Amino acid sequence: QVQLVESGGGLVQAGGSLRLSCAASGPTLSSYGLGWFRQAPGKEREFVASISRSGGGTNYADSVKGRFTVSRDNAKNTVYLQMNSLKPEDTAVYSCVAGLNFLRRQASGYDYWGQGTQVTCSS
Repeated sequence: QVQLVESGGGLVQAGGSLRLSCAASGPTLSSYGLGWFRQAPGKEREFVASISRSGGGTNYADSVKGRFTVSRDNAKNTVYLQMNSLKPEDTAVYSCVAGLNFLRRQASGYDYWGQGTQVTCSS
């Protein structure tokens, strides 16, 4: 069992930055890749970014590549999402996820989900 708790969401103007954090816990955490999905009102949930167990591999959606950076600190059991050059279309609830294969981009590929944190970007 893995527990995930996100923090760091908020309101930011277009062009601004936010950093999301996700504190992870559980006896088998080291076995899991970690990542982020988001869901905007009225839209499908979509993959944002993920990172391998060691942190040596990352995977990004095309819509955020070059603007967002995913990282993890295994000593702190925390995964981060640094979001720069934010756009109004980035507005969504961002959820932290854990799964055995960080290369998966489907929600079904992740076994554990956090509650989510709201990110709102105003124009």
